[in-house]
Amino acid sequence: MSFAASVITLFPEAFPGVLGVSLIGKALRDGLWSLETVQLRDFGLGPHRQVDDTPAGGGAGMVIRADVAAAAIDSIDRNDRPLIYLSPRGKQLSQAMVQEWAAGPGVILFCGRFEGLDERVIEARGMQEVAVGDAVLAGGEAAAMVLLEACVRLIPGVLGNETSAHEESFSEGLLEHPHYTRPREWEGRAIPDVLLGGDHAKIAAWRKAERERLTAQRRPDLKRTGKDQ
Repeated sequence: MSFAASVITLFPEAFPGVLGVSLIGKALRDGLWSLETVQLRDFGLGPHRQVDDTPAGGGAGMVIRADVAAAAIDSIDRNDRPLIYLSPRGKQLSQAMVQEWAAGPGVILFCGRFEGLDERVIEARGMQEVAVGDAVLAGGEAAAMVLLEACVRLIPGVLGNETSAHEESFSEGLLEHPHYTRPREWEGRAIPDVLLGGDHAKIAAWRKAERERLTAQRRPDLKRTGKDQ
């Protein structure tokens, strides 16, 4: 069974977007994963297909209704797939999370808009709230694409070089080492000699040391835990 992604959104025309290009797009066309979009407004109420209403207790903006959201969610066959709500207050997306999802049957993503989603449907449908960073977006569509790309690239057969996924950032709780290619010298900056000597043991040791240095410098939280974040 291939990885199946379902996305509930007010803007299905945003997809596949970047998911339709390069190796991710080729994998989609080749059937290594599938993508369906569900238009939230199809489940809206009244002649204008209203999906939102004013927040209880007052305040600015609008909130997506629980009944409308539930109807859209319930129209999808879950097939043991996690139901994820893209939200800035959610748990930070991590490589460990996408590794788990990529190994499963797929995901169902709910793209929020306005001020958010009625808390009752989040609780009633067991939605996992996930954030892609400490920033607020206008909606969940861009975040959904980030999450899906992170998952799909881990599916066997998607990447051109399967070993690259084992040496990149967050593997073994470390950031990725620096990369170099020709020309040998550029604007007075040379490729480190160790990478040109042909001694694979020394190259591996240098790369490991660089991964540890960069992690300690840029993401000491990863260094402390010693595992994927």
